Amino acid sequence: MNNLKIMVTGGAGFIGSAVIRHLIQNTEHQVLNVDKLTYAGNLESLATVSDSPRYQFAQVDICDAEGVKQCFNEFQPEAVMHLAAESHVDRSIDGPKEFIETNIVGTYTLLEAARDYWLNLSPEAQQQFRFHHISTDEVYGTLGETGLFMETTAYQPNSPYSASKASSDHLVRAWHHTFKLPVVTTNCSNNYGPYQFPEKLIPLMILNALSGKKLPVYGKGENIRDWLFVDDHARALCLVLTQGKVGETYNIGGHNEKTNLDVVHTLCDLLDQLLPDSPHAPHRQLIEFVTDRPGHDLRYAIDASKIQRELGWSPAETFETGLRQTVEWYLNNKEWWQRIQDGSYRGERLGLSS
Repeated sequence: MNNLKIMVTGGAGFIGSAVIRHLIQNTEHQVLNVDKLTYAGNLESLATVSDSPRYQFAQVDICDAEGVKQCFNEFQPEAVMHLAAESHVDRSIDGPKEFIETNIVGTYTLLEAARDYWLNLSPEAQQQFRFHHISTDEVYGTLGETGLFMETTAYQPNSPYSASKASSDHLVRAWHHTFKLPVVTTNCSNNYGPYQFPEKLIPLMILNALSGKKLPVYGKGENIRDWLFVDDHARALCLVLTQGKVGETYNIGGHNEKTNLDVVHTLCDLLDQLLPDSPHAPHRQLIEFVTDRPGHDLRYAIDASKIQRELGWSPAETFETGLRQTVEWYLNNKEWWQRIQDGSYRGERLGLSS
């Protein structure tokens, strides 16, 4: 599958922009970025590739059936990578409605547009077409102290966010089995890296620490996540798109299980090293334990052996190397995140609803 025309939904978001940077910088594929540009969508994350003749942008909401149809008709994609989603658990607790609309209704709208477009392709083009749905490990619920999420793990979502993503996964599966739309699905663990919107744990802690603000850690900080460097994820997604088997699901994880407190401690120690003259050092003194998130899942951990065995993917970054790259990027790109902080998000605590 060389030189594809790929439609990427949510391409101005954190993972979507990493995918597009990878596609433009490391392949010959053409890309159409379809993004509504919500609060978390930032075209500045694509500044390094936006001048490429192989890159196009369309500001379209995936819930807009006519707008999505126009994107298909004009761009004539050979593949879709569907990343457009509301993705923050705390925001889903405060306001589930947008998650239902974007993640469920939006996915349905996109699937119907893709199906209509696909049905009018030649038989050969139909066979080559792919709809790649990008999802999360949170659809599986929570783990105890042992065990790993596998592709066969039963769904048991516990937040409005994960329930909406589980619903979209089921829709994609149904469109494949009922209508034969050629789909692949991936479920990933927690991503981190450059260009992440600062409501998420790692960038929030970095930016709070830089300004001497408290570092809010839920509960006792014992919740465990498997951390995946975003560039490793982007590489995996492109591999699944081009080499994955139709109808299959692939779990993508970083093999980096850490408690939230371990993550924050590591961040603080890194900042102490990189900013020895900071008035806020040692940065661990900024940690503050706060009331836990409602329904906070205890542990996520992914078994990524299938994608490694069948497609030859494994993460290139350890948590330590990826986290150092991430911290250094935020230190060296203040303009990017300062413009975000001047806008709609100022580091406030979200997800206090009960």
